[in-house]
Amino acid sequence: MSLTNERITQRLIEKFGEQVTAFSEPYGMLTFEAPKELNLKVLNFLYDDDELKFRFLTDLQAVHYPDNKGRELAVVYHLHNLVDNVRIRFKVFSDINTPDVYTATGLFSGANWMERETYDFFGVNFVGHPNLKRILNVDEMDYFPMRKEYPLEDQTRIDKDDEMFGRG
Repeated sequence: MSLTNERITQRLIEKFGEQVTAFSEPYGMLTFEAPKELNLKVLNFLYDDDELKFRFLTDLQAVHYPDNKGRELAVVYHLHNLVDNVRIRFKVFSDINTPDVYTATGLFSGANWMERETYDFFGVNFVGHPNLKRILNVDEMDYFPMRKEYPLEDQTRIDKDDEMFGRG
């Protein structure tokens, strides 16, 4: 029997009940949410369950939703079951003022650098991370460049000549 999105959803609801929500399948990939306090419990369940076997962290990143009050930052995990070749997306949301999410480095070694990059660009504080410091930006930076907190370029600038950039 192959692993289906319906079966994964069923197993998650059996284990966590109404704490896992927002199930959808954009482009066929099962996507769901859980409270940020449960991220490690959900990840451990997905990893340890003999039927689910999501033991490969493909990617981990954040998304900034500035208009989503109380849920401005989303940490998104992409997991892969290599046995059944099934991928899923798991999201946890956090308030931008307390962007604390438990680290997944104890479960996935690859999360180490991904969490450092996510911290560097979005400011997500991965609680328990062994070496959470900037990885690509300079240490002196006092902001997180991928947050949508800065205005777009001023289009009225007179020091910019569009003809020099092939736009004129």
